[in-house]
Amino acid sequence: MKTRGSGFKISKSSVDAVLVQDKRFIVWDSVLPGFGLCVAPSGLKTFILRYRARHPLAPKRFVKLGNYGPVTPDDARRKAVQILGQVAEGKDPAFESIQANLMAISFADACDRFLTQHVKAKRKPNTASLYGHLLDHKIKPFFGNRHFMKVTRQEVSQLHHSLKDTPVIANRAISCLAALYSWAGRTGLIEEGFNPATRIEKFREVPKDRFLTTTEIGRLGRALDEAETVGIAYSVDMTKPKAKHAAKPDNRMVVYSPFVVAAIRLLILTGCRVGEILNLRWREVDLERGLLHLPDSKTGRKTVLLGASAVKTVDGLARSGEYVISGSEPNRPRTDLKKPWEAIRSRAGLNDVRLHDLRHTFASVGAGAGLGLPVLAKLLGHSQVKTTAKYAHLADDPIRRASQLISDEIDSALRQEFSVEKADI
Repeated sequence: MKTRGSGFKISKSSVDAVLVQDKRFIVWDSVLPGFGLCVAPSGLKTFILRYRARHPLAPKRFVKLGNYGPVTPDDARRKAVQILGQVAEGKDPAFESIQANLMAISFADACDRFLTQHVKAKRKPNTASLYGHLLDHKIKPFFGNRHFMKVTRQEVSQLHHSLKDTPVIANRAISCLAALYSWAGRTGLIEEGFNPATRIEKFREVPKDRFLTTTEIGRLGRALDEAETVGIAYSVDMTKPKAKHAAKPDNRMVVYSPFVVAAIRLLILTGCRVGEILNLRWREVDLERGLLHLPDSKTGRKTVLLGASAVKTVDGLARSGEYVISGSEPNRPRTDLKKPWEAIRSRAGLNDVRLHDLRHTFASVGAGAGLGLPVLAKLLGHSQVKTTAKYAHLADDPIRRASQLISDEIDSALRQEFSVEKADI
């Protein structure tokens, strides 16, 4: 920002005479030290005061005195003189005002601003959903109506400990809190650098990767076939008041939409994430070349190559709206597959399998077939090959063969020893 030197006394006539430039600049009053006029390219003229409190390490303070028009030069000068008088008495009016504003911000208000102004505007829907859930159900209830700046690291640590039975949720809550305070500092909502969610030691997270075996994949396939043809049986809690109105046991079957079944098939046939399939639009599908052009996956834009089975699955769906996996509203994506997946996996005897494990299974089959990690990373849409490294043990054929050789030799020796002892007897 440009500044102009002395020789300029701020008055109505001098302020009117100041011409607007391409860049913001400041002209300083020649009579009252620190009193100035900030002129923006838009033509807005603002009275300001710059001062330094009577402390050797005190920073420079800039105080906005008001915009020219609603505030006259004389009004701004009187206000500047009043503030400078307080400074001469050893006070720091700007800092005191900042502190008062900070204390007025409640924790709940800061959370709401964070979600509206930052998370929902700049983060992906899944992240926004997670942060919203954590703030509404875990974090805000814990801190109640506390002032935002009065939360301590000890209290954050207590929140973390209170969620110890769900270590992943506990760790995500701390990450969410840290992001909240960092954002508040960057945007000037609070003084930058204050973050009670830093240096909290997180719980150890045990990976829950689950790979389906060939037999389990077969069971899943049969359950999917039943789901869209004869249906899957459901149970009724006979203790409920309305249980007497339920259908007879032989008629308690649910036939699932072909879109639901197709979505689950595509998850294991492509290795895509759930959101990538549920938000897939027909305009992003190229069946002729066997491609899905995803404009905004977790790692950005990516292209998914479809095998013949995946192409057949997509091609067999009716085009009833904008989205490939049509829901109750044709031009809005289906939100989730939770209920149908619970029924289908139960029918297949896979109650411990999550939908995301179908992606792991896709990768494990590729690794077991000897595909290199760079190829798998490309198929899965990983931005870094190291993310794919957890599948390396499934593809290490030389190590597997060596292990088998050693095992066979030891087994042979054990059997030989057993035979000798038996012969001696």
